[in-house]
Amino acid sequence: MITNTSLEYKGDLYPSKIVSFEHEGDSIFFNTDNKVILKVTILRDSLIRFRFTTKGYFSNDFSYAIDKTQLHGYNFLELTEEETYFQIRTSKVKCKIQKADLRLSIYDLNDLLILEDELGFHWEESYEYGGNIVKMSKSSKDGECFYGLGDKATQMNLKGKRLENFATDQYAYQKDQEPLYKVVPFYIGLHNKQSYGIFFDNTFRTFFDFCQERRNVSSFWAEGGEMNYYFIYGPQMQDVVTTYTDLTGKPELPPLWVLGYHQCKWSYYPESKVKEITSKFRELKIPCDAIYLDIDYMEGFRCFTWNKNYFPDPKRMVAELAEDGFKTIVIIDPGIKIDKDYWVYQEALEKDYFCKRADGPYMKGKVWPGECNFPDYTNPVVREWWAGLFKELISDIGVKGVWNDMNEPAVMEVPNKTFPMDVRHVYDGNPCSHRKAHNIYGTQMARATYHGVKRFTYPKRPFVITRSAYSGAQRYTSSWTGDNVATWEHLWIANIQVQRMSISGMGFTGSDIGGFAEQPTGELYARWIQLGVFHPFCRTHSSGDHGNQEPWAFDEEVINITRKFVSLRYQLLPYLYTMFWQYIEEGIPMLKPLVYYDQEDTQTHYRNDEFIFGNQILVCPILEPNAVGRRMYIPRGEWYNYWTNEFSTGGREVWIDTKFDEIPVFVKAGAIIPKYPVQQYVGELEFDELTLDLYFKNGKEKSVVYEDAQDGYDYKKGRYSFLSFRTIGKEKELIVQLHKEGKYHTPYSKYKINLIGLPFKVTEIEIDNEKIAFDKIAFEENHFLIVDKEFSELHISGE
Repeated sequence: MITNTSLEYKGDLYPSKIVSFEHEGDSIFFNTDNKVILKVTILRDSLIRFRFTTKGYFSNDFSYAIDKTQLHGYNFLELTEEETYFQIRTSKVKCKIQKADLRLSIYDLNDLLILEDELGFHWEESYEYGGNIVKMSKSSKDGECFYGLGDKATQMNLKGKRLENFATDQYAYQKDQEPLYKVVPFYIGLHNKQSYGIFFDNTFRTFFDFCQERRNVSSFWAEGGEMNYYFIYGPQMQDVVTTYTDLTGKPELPPLWVLGYHQCKWSYYPESKVKEITSKFRELKIPCDAIYLDIDYMEGFRCFTWNKNYFPDPKRMVAELAEDGFKTIVIIDPGIKIDKDYWVYQEALEKDYFCKRADGPYMKGKVWPGECNFPDYTNPVVREWWAGLFKELISDIGVKGVWNDMNEPAVMEVPNKTFPMDVRHVYDGNPCSHRKAHNIYGTQMARATYHGVKRFTYPKRPFVITRSAYSGAQRYTSSWTGDNVATWEHLWIANIQVQRMSISGMGFTGSDIGGFAEQPTGELYARWIQLGVFHPFCRTHSSGDHGNQEPWAFDEEVINITRKFVSLRYQLLPYLYTMFWQYIEEGIPMLKPLVYYDQEDTQTHYRNDEFIFGNQILVCPILEPNAVGRRMYIPRGEWYNYWTNEFSTGGREVWIDTKFDEIPVFVKAGAIIPKYPVQQYVGELEFDELTLDLYFKNGKEKSVVYEDAQDGYDYKKGRYSFLSFRTIGKEKELIVQLHKEGKYHTPYSKYKINLIGLPFKVTEIEIDNEKIAFDKIAFEENHFLIVDKEFSELHISGE
């Protein structure tokens, strides 16, 4: 373990002076007088990679994080040499590199300084392991704010924090505890109304200091590997986030049912208990699409087996659950029990697929089955073998998704709770120790699982969830925030964690609703449900050690609140599906902290609680007991209270009264919000109307709705429906223009349009320039009308 985690320069290395340079295509190499080479690569006009070596040459360039399909190419590149520095210019930024010491500074084209080195690149040789501890320090501007870094249980704004990235099984973690399960070495800086991003693509244990050690210095460093980072220019935070998300990749569209409500516990068994739980959901009319089986469904916790005492005929059970609308999800861990009679262990042993210690023996550690060996998922041959193991679960039995746990990797009864650092890995042809592979072990397991589930689920879409992840894992898997606790503090943490994950590229994330450890009160569970239905991944999960945590474990009032909010989620499924489509198509995060939504308003820079769900719904959870309301910040613009339809102007902090069965929810003026009827599970109902809630705005607004067959891959062949609505509101007039794309024919034929906030009494309605009698469109009380979905323009006027 390296104990010197300071960024301080020790003086044992002198500055690197540039002595020559070479320009090769999109890259420029700066050679120095002490073997240091800086390689600058222009990937896009706003995306520049900086890669340093201290040995006079670069090692093989390999990354698990970078998406091979990422967009690249620039419009303009110019290299000039001045007396004291070189300048690289693109159509977005200028980068100056000092000849005397390699220090960098980056400006916009108006010469506003965006980012500059303090000491810049420096390093210490690691005598224990070889290689270097690589460091980078930057000067921080007054008032600069920092965001991102994925799964951190701390304030949204990271200014003044020091954080560590080392995937760790952190049971019942607390606020500000470091490190946690996921590693996302990407942050966003904001100053002078300009945003930039840094992605430090280094899988060793990394650290980030945002002006904690020194007031005006931010820094990042790693215990090994290269100083290899990407600079992303905004100037808007949304530009930074979408560029980073494109760089590290986006998932494919999940089946719609995955966005429904899920129920999980450690553990539901035997079969009769599973059926009891699923039947109760249907009896109480609380929608639910997925039921989870934890490690007790296995025979002695052996992966890819079934306990036949608890589940004598799993294929029959899974089919019966499916008939009632439930998809079965099962857990799979990386630890493979050492058992000569266990077929998975036998195969891996015969093929030499397990991780080994430095001197040759297999890595051995205790997990749920007892003593285990662990596959090396950094070996592509092992990943292919692992993928093939899912045939019986998926193809034969009918399981619909897989949940990867304990893949930090977690090992019990050892001081550091994981593999020793001398364990060796193939690392896709770049052999290394666990020091380098630790942070990506969970991602590579999820990757192998994803390919197996996808192979045997096809022609349907796969579903995988992971606890541990590194940047880029979002290409393969969803995630949750690990073993949280049933406390009000953890409700606050969950809110921030999922927002932060969303702007860190991993949008498909949620928390264990109600808390995994300990037991929530009914009030806490209700407040958590009210938040959780607005998270992309929505699942109640508990350890089972502290009592039951199904909605009916509490009183009738909590049951009713759960039904109300889960039903609301099912109504909003077309809205949620649309925001997921925008995430995979454009890299737009599904949840947006207020600072992302309006970075120029400094009042948003330290807001933690409020967030934008999709593009047009503002949510603010209740995070304290006995609340009858709360103060919240409504961002600039015009908004309607979802519950009362009361109109508000933003840019101010206000008090909002709330009942126990409500939290503050607002809808952006001008928005059109699509809704389905409440279903007990996706696909239960056939319906002939899509409800559109239209919130009047005196001005213009755009809304979109994406739909397809809700599963399968026809959408990639153009069989989707993309509706683009443009609303134009005036004092006595409302125009709705509709543009359609795609070849998918939705099963409904009509839109039921709810008119909210209309400031005039309707006297005339035209559809595609034809006046329509009110009775032909079921127009009622200035409130709603039903129109054929094929219209192009709706014109409502009045007095």
